[in-house]
Amino acid sequence: MTENNNVVLDAMDINRILNRMAHEILEKHKGTDRLRLIGIQTRGVYLAKRLQACIQQNEGSEIPVGEIDITLYRDDWTRVSHHPIVKPTAIPFSLDGMKVILVDDVLFTGRTTRAAMDALIDFGRPDRIEMAVLADRGHRELPIQANYVGKCIETIFTEHVNVLLKECDGEDKVVIERG
Repeated sequence: MTENNNVVLDAMDINRILNRMAHEILEKHKGTDRLRLIGIQTRGVYLAKRLQACIQQNEGSEIPVGEIDITLYRDDWTRVSHHPIVKPTAIPFSLDGMKVILVDDVLFTGRTTRAAMDALIDFGRPDRIEMAVLADRGHRELPIQANYVGKCIETIFTEHVNVLLKECDGEDKVVIERG
């Protein structure tokens, strides 16, 4: 990440994108009734909380936010690590009959999203599950797409799209690492 030309989004871009996505969510759902945000660990949780703040600022009502860890729901977790680090899952509300928006930083193969949907069903039966992502980099292995996309980023398979957020990385930006 030494070259500056690999920065795809800076802090201002991310703020504008989240505000736009909040407006799109409100427009589609005509408000916040029965709407819930679930952030996928780790950066999806921070993005969900930021979306919650944008929606509250625009609509005046606070949407409940939960967080989910999908580590043990992945179809490849044994290949990733024999000792996976499981992060907290906290969904302090019922999902039954709700409109749930899963929030993540990057949509790539679709496997994380599939795992998140599997995990959600263990917590209840939402009426609808949608997906919001900051960056969609393509290269799907499963037929999954996001309902709300911050930015589509053209990549080759060996590149990495890294989202840095001030809550855990000290700064906001999205970079492409050549790999």
